[in-house]
Amino acid sequence: MLFSIIYMGIFYSKNQDIIYKDISLTGGTSVTIFGKINILDLEQALSEKLEEVNTREIYDLITREQKAVIIETKTNGEQTKQILEDYLGYELNSENSSFEFTGSSLSESFYQQLLLAILYAFSFMGWVVFLIFGKHLKLKIITTILVLLNPLLGLAFLTVTAAIILALIILLVTIVIYVIYSIPSTAVIISAFADILMTLVLVDMIGIKMSTAGIVAFLMLIGYSVDTDILLTTRLLKRTEGSLNQRLFGAFKTGITMTLTSLLAIVIALLVVKSFSPVLTQIFTILSIGLCFDILNTWITNASILKWYMEKKE
Repeated sequence: MLFSIIYMGIFYSKNQDIIYKDISLTGGTSVTIFGKINILDLEQALSEKLEEVNTREIYDLITREQKAVIIETKTNGEQTKQILEDYLGYELNSENSSFEFTGSSLSESFYQQLLLAILYAFSFMGWVVFLIFGKHLKLKIITTILVLLNPLLGLAFLTVTAAIILALIILLVTIVIYVIYSIPSTAVIISAFADILMTLVLVDMIGIKMSTAGIVAFLMLIGYSVDTDILLTTRLLKRTEGSLNQRLFGAFKTGITMTLTSLLAIVIALLVVKSFSPVLTQIFTILSIGLCFDILNTWITNASILKWYMEKKE
């Protein structure tokens, strides 16, 4: 986790952001050309004429026959179309291609809204965990007011940027309360945060350009990350039968079965959709990475903190 924080700090200082963005988040043109095209020759020919060009092919899952090529670039649609027609030697129309263009201001606004959605989701996740495992009624009421007022004020009266700042402040305040007054809640939140952070770092290291679908995958990952943590915490804190290690091992058997089942299903889905759906490919790739980190963070990080807490309590 310390490595991830340091890496993310270095990454942000170099790129002024926490991810590599594709054109759905930066703005640009996406072109799908149907038919067989040599993708290596195409990319070489377009690299000097189009801005930040990226190409990939779509092919049949069974026959492996190429069906289409997708070209993404920051160059505007008209210029991109002209350059492609000059290279291909024929006119691009609705029958042999499709064009999508997104403005940079719209993409940036959408990106900020997605970040805000992640902050709200994480805030509500921490709040629910504190309601379950916290013991101070007054603090539960205070955190409930803060968490519920957060989106109401942010979405009703503030700009997206101001709402993000407010959401970060309230999230930090509530996390401080959890850390001081509820170690089990803090352990769950740390594990969920570590899953997201480590997955984000590995995605950046691989060089994946994040789309809107990728950010949605991180929203899904919050739910995947917290389920086994709640299972573990409930088994250790709420049950009394057996020794601490027996309850821990029982939770591990159930939790690892849950995670491996999900991971297997997602990996199989990833292999199926990889040939024809970049959107689903990115979602399943991020979820696969996140579930692998979830195994480590639940059964090493969270389990260690909870076992220390229970032994100290006894």
